[in-house]
Amino acid sequence: MLPDPQRFLAVSGRRIARAEGAAQVVRELCLSTVPDLADGAFVYLADRRADRGAPLTLLLDGTPAELGAVMGGIPPATAQVPSDGVLAGFLRCGRTRGRGAEDDVDVDKALRELLGKGPRLPQGDRVLLAPLRATDAVVGLAVFLRRPDREDFVADDIALADALCAQAALGVSEDTAADPVASAVPKAPDEDRLRYVGAATRRIARGFDTDEIVLGLCRAAVPTYSDAALVYLRDPLPVGDERPTGPAVLRLRRTDRMKGPGAEGLVWPAETVDDEQDDLDAGDWSEVVPGGALAEVLRGVRPVFADDRATRAALSELVGEDSALNGWAGSHAILAPLRGRRRVTGAVVFLRRPERPAFEPADLLVAAQLATHTALGVDKAVLYSREAFIADRLQRAMLPQALPRPTGARLAFRYLPAAETARVGGDWYDAIPLPGSRVALVVGDVMGHSMTSAAVMGQLRTTAVTLAGLDLPPQEVLHHLDEQAQRLGTDRMATCLYVVYDPVSHRITVANAGHPPPILLHPGGKTEVLSVPPGAPIGVGGIDFEAVELEAPAGATLLLYTDGLVESRLRDVWTGIEQLREKLAVTAQLTGPDRPPPLEALCDEVLDMLGPGDRDDDIALLAARFDGIAPSDVAYWTLDPEDTAPGRARRFTRQALADWGLEDLTDTAELLVSEIVTNAVRHASRPISLRLLRTDVLRCEVGDDVPQLPRLRRASPDEEHGRGLYLVNRLARRWGTTRLGTGKIVWFELGGSGG
Repeated sequence: MLPDPQRFLAVSGRRIARAEGAAQVVRELCLSTVPDLADGAFVYLADRRADRGAPLTLLLDGTPAELGAVMGGIPPATAQVPSDGVLAGFLRCGRTRGRGAEDDVDVDKALRELLGKGPRLPQGDRVLLAPLRATDAVVGLAVFLRRPDREDFVADDIALADALCAQAALGVSEDTAADPVASAVPKAPDEDRLRYVGAATRRIARGFDTDEIVLGLCRAAVPTYSDAALVYLRDPLPVGDERPTGPAVLRLRRTDRMKGPGAEGLVWPAETVDDEQDDLDAGDWSEVVPGGALAEVLRGVRPVFADDRATRAALSELVGEDSALNGWAGSHAILAPLRGRRRVTGAVVFLRRPERPAFEPADLLVAAQLATHTALGVDKAVLYSREAFIADRLQRAMLPQALPRPTGARLAFRYLPAAETARVGGDWYDAIPLPGSRVALVVGDVMGHSMTSAAVMGQLRTTAVTLAGLDLPPQEVLHHLDEQAQRLGTDRMATCLYVVYDPVSHRITVANAGHPPPILLHPGGKTEVLSVPPGAPIGVGGIDFEAVELEAPAGATLLLYTDGLVESRLRDVWTGIEQLREKLAVTAQLTGPDRPPPLEALCDEVLDMLGPGDRDDDIALLAARFDGIAPSDVAYWTLDPEDTAPGRARRFTRQALADWGLEDLTDTAELLVSEIVTNAVRHASRPISLRLLRTDVLRCEVGDDVPQLPRLRRASPDEEHGRGLYLVNRLARRWGTTRLGTGKIVWFELGGSGG
């Protein structure tokens, strides 16, 4: 099965449509299908010199395409087709068949009649027999073959071969017609029916979603091919291999009719015509009754005229018994099933006014081409829509739904998917608390727009969180992300910006992997594009990343973003970065130099810079307001791992809380500090660190050189130890542990400050 059958059909159809003469049409048919659809192909054309009424004779057209190991031997140059043989019956049916066809046609017998006993054919469903049937006569026969090491032909492949052979038959018949007759299709200057098919199918193929594809069909058909068109699609449309349950229901998806003078008689009497009305007089939906007339027409797959009782009954069943369209019969109405890659997904009705020349048999081939391209396009649109929906849900599930509230910083974020043409991307953002009250800010962008991009994004984000938990330097984090991307595949590339903010030192450390640089909004309103080494994207391999340390004054705002915010079809990335910097400066002026703009409002203002043509890519935005921690709000001590350490830790804590006016927290803080320090003394071999931070909460951090993390457990009544973390868990507002390269930190927080 080809990955994009509609594109393959459009490209191959254009090649065949441009061919002039039967020989070139056959050549283009073979070149278009080998090797994508088949590994070998050859074509027989009907002998037009034979007497009318004589048995059909097929002539091998030139040298067949390179067959290689696909077929043993060369096909015979000619083949007689007895009127009562299996091959003749196959040609009369007019449909491409494989060996697995579920009907009365014995494909193997037909092949033996055609090729004799000489050539050896591949086993299994690796042979397709495709008649070239135009108007009411057979003009040739094509055979498609696949090597034994390639998979069998499936229903999708048969549909593609059938459509291409129908188009080739149209070209061959126009070249071989003895008495050319003017086409019933109104043509643009110097264009024939085959050229029309090429232009119409290109218009249909340009559609991206179901509505655009159906609109393309209607606009291509009306008024050039027909005076009106009605398109019915299954509701709901089946997706991929899903097997629909319940009865098939066709709903009217779109109608189109010729407007202006001459259109009155199409459906309504002249006195009831409303030129603003777009809908035709047809029912909105129709249930396909198993065994009914409509079901039989849809099962036949081929377009048909409404020229007998069965097809007129099918038309009535589709548009409704009371519809005025039932008056259109004979060769002025064509009912064409829309067969997708696996099943019929709808139907289209083409109508011409009574005063206009009726459809000819050759127009059934045109209808088949229009219907095939439309059906394959609808299948592709439905599959893409489902994939985009799943990838969008997958990506959103892997992005953080909320960010932590780190000490000394405030955060805000936004994520916007791209426009409908490319909704799914690989942008991500994150904020990861680090030891020492620091925080890592990460923004990344996986190249591409697909479910794969979303999955790679999730893997890289998870890796980044894990690496951040090891407290590695920013450049080392990017280095390991680069290695992980290479393990995922040679084409897995991403850009990433990794920033670590320390609220105590009021500094940031930045490492960049091919990402747009961050922008810093200073407290006074000045904006600055930070000068950081650009680096190479993650996944390139063999690149050393650099980190720079910069000032991050209290009150400043750092903006991290992906290139979807600053780059589009209408502007390059550096122009967009300058516009973003100017937008931040203007927004800062709204609140004045003494008061920075609120973070949430700032993010909204930044996104307002996007224009209608600026949504080519998804956008991740992360804004951080640096409040910092003043030196007067930090207390730090070093304790030797001795039995006196817990007592000293309690005294230091009591004195610091008294200086900060937090006496109401003294008893709880002393108890918890004593428990954690006691546990550290029991195992540590190097000095223990104790740090207290006063922000909106009181945070205590105890560090030691033991990498094993303590575990919360319930001690039994006869145990003397094991209750420390239980007390911390019961009395602290929050607590946690962080492993370092040289040990660990155990921390806890108590309720709001009082001074």
